[in-house]
Amino acid sequence: MSQTIKSTDRNAIPLDRIRNIGIIAHIDAGKTTTTERILFFTGKTYKIGEVHEGEATMDWMEQEQERGITIVSAATTTFWTPYFETSLSKDAYRFNIIDTPGHVDFTAEVERSLRVLDGGVTVLDASEGVQSQSETVWRQADKYNVPRICFINKMDKLGADFFATVEDIKLKFGVIPAIMVLPMGAENDFKGVIQLLERRALYWKDSAAATEPEVMDIPDQYRDQVEELRAQLVEKIAETDDALLEKYFADEELSVEELKAALRRAVIGYKLVPVYAGSSLKNTGIQPLLDAVVEYLPSPVDIDNIKGTNPKTGEEVVRKLVPEEKLSILSFKVQTDPHVGKLTYCRIYSGVLESGSYVYNSTQDTKERVGRLLLMHANQREEISSARAGEIVAVVGLKNTKTGDTLSDEAHPILLEGITFSDPVISLAIEPKTKSDQEKMGMALNKLSEEDPTFKIDSNPETGQTIIGGMGELHLEILVDRMKREFKVDANVGKPQVAYRETITKSSQGEGKYIKQSGGRGQYGHCLLRIEPRDRGTGYEFVNEITGGTIPKEYIEPVNKGIKESLERGFYAHYPMTDIQVTLYDGSYHEVDSSELAFKMAGSLGMREAVKNAGMVLIEPIMKVEVSTPESFMGDVIGDLGSRRAQIQGTVTRGVVTIITALVPLAEMQGYVTILRSMTQGRASSVMLPSHYDIVPQNIAEKIRMERQDGGR
Repeated sequence: MSQTIKSTDRNAIPLDRIRNIGIIAHIDAGKTTTTERILFFTGKTYKIGEVHEGEATMDWMEQEQERGITIVSAATTTFWTPYFETSLSKDAYRFNIIDTPGHVDFTAEVERSLRVLDGGVTVLDASEGVQSQSETVWRQADKYNVPRICFINKMDKLGADFFATVEDIKLKFGVIPAIMVLPMGAENDFKGVIQLLERRALYWKDSAAATEPEVMDIPDQYRDQVEELRAQLVEKIAETDDALLEKYFADEELSVEELKAALRRAVIGYKLVPVYAGSSLKNTGIQPLLDAVVEYLPSPVDIDNIKGTNPKTGEEVVRKLVPEEKLSILSFKVQTDPHVGKLTYCRIYSGVLESGSYVYNSTQDTKERVGRLLLMHANQREEISSARAGEIVAVVGLKNTKTGDTLSDEAHPILLEGITFSDPVISLAIEPKTKSDQEKMGMALNKLSEEDPTFKIDSNPETGQTIIGGMGELHLEILVDRMKREFKVDANVGKPQVAYRETITKSSQGEGKYIKQSGGRGQYGHCLLRIEPRDRGTGYEFVNEITGGTIPKEYIEPVNKGIKESLERGFYAHYPMTDIQVTLYDGSYHEVDSSELAFKMAGSLGMREAVKNAGMVLIEPIMKVEVSTPESFMGDVIGDLGSRRAQIQGTVTRGVVTIITALVPLAEMQGYVTILRSMTQGRASSVMLPSHYDIVPQNIAEKIRMERQDGGR
């Protein structure tokens, strides 16, 4: 087990011995269980918390413990001294770990965590392989160029297949896997792993006692396979390094140190992905994985620098990731804590942050005071006086800082790339049960939306109802539950509503004229608009083609404002409009009567005119659905999906389970989990991910339109 180091000694740990890592994966792949083992083996905890018993350290929320799922990302700091000899320092390494949710409804938690991490450990289920949500989180990590290691977990599970999962990694992730270990046995016969580079067999005798691995000779039946796999691994590593490749072709012996150093460079350069195996539940394979984090995942030194812009001049700014540099910090999460109030989680990229100091929020252009600095371990806190480059800490006292904001030194400001989040796909109406709940509800909703950027609040002007939007039924259910428990707000909740949108299918033109003469000063605004459809998911774009001052400069933005407001209201069934380009190409003005208001009205009227001949359609969110079912129920499941307007994409059989992939409109999938369970005697499971928006069939669109007109907005 690793030596225990107090976090107060943490400044003694140089930057090259810090690893900022995230544990990312599909739901139920065993992320939290793996994190719990990491905390146990690094000496951070003295008892292993089990997810299935509702006692996982990192799943500290009541809802997480009840449901056995991770809802919010939890951060912790721990220390690890390499278990085996390593090509790097044998001293203690500091791990800042973030355990992220696997459920698609909490995708914002994964997105924001990946933005601030230097490396990731992707956990995969050996019997299920690469599942749909694994692909989603992998693509999110690609977006932020996060080097990764794969850990094939649950090798003791029925249907575990190491090589089929490696093949999945290659095909579905589109990367070159570097097999680092060979599992000895599978399912009930899984005994341990053989490290290929070192030619070392590791046995775990009594997993219930959380024993250390026993190093033994490689069993005879595996010798040939080990040599064959090792030769393939050496070749893959050599191909990433010219000097090694030369030696390899000259048949010279490549030392383990040389191979490890080259593999480290290849992992940081996104050329190879090392693959490990084990069973977190049985405490097997964790030590080699921790050593791999040390050996192959980058430290802040390997990342070297971060680029941003100067918010005042727009010029590029480059900061070295060292404490001696000017301050640059990214806020990646806001959380309401019942004891200390608002906590802002921050990654310090450069410089040193002191408690009690002032920082400049470059995103909001405001000054903020840093009250206290906390080192987090899930929901446990430890106060510290300062934090430096490479650290992840929580700050108390920041009033205006939101997720994705940059904090820096006012004299040397920098604006880092923010974090982008998906738009909600589902919404529901919510109203307080009593008058006393009314005020509390507003406060609770604001606090929850501060914490979660994918949670949106809106109000319906016609009905006076509050509408909340999120990433799925479970997402909204958890948020309503949190309102009740944490903020003591009782509310009535309506049925979930799908986030339909409107768009156009062809180009058109429209004229907007707003002229009022009623004695005294009148109103005059006149514009000519051209509208064109854009690709799905690209949103709204405004193009100004006014030349020669036919409309003065100061009236251009009001036209855009009027257009935007009319798009929010929609024209077909009063859903917001999207994926449209509006070009303002001509117009006229009056020396005396023209005003911003008149041009705003003209923009709105011009849109109303233009959409009449633009082929308006309703579009709906389409979900990618993956159902894992025993083969005997496959026909029923496919038949049911067909009745929900599904397009079946394909089926794959893995052991005793068939995995069906389909694209299905979200509107048809409400309550699907319950129906699927009753149809398959509780033996099937499903995962839904947002895929894209598509046109609603005409007959259904008309029905929705009529309902909207009858019910008012």
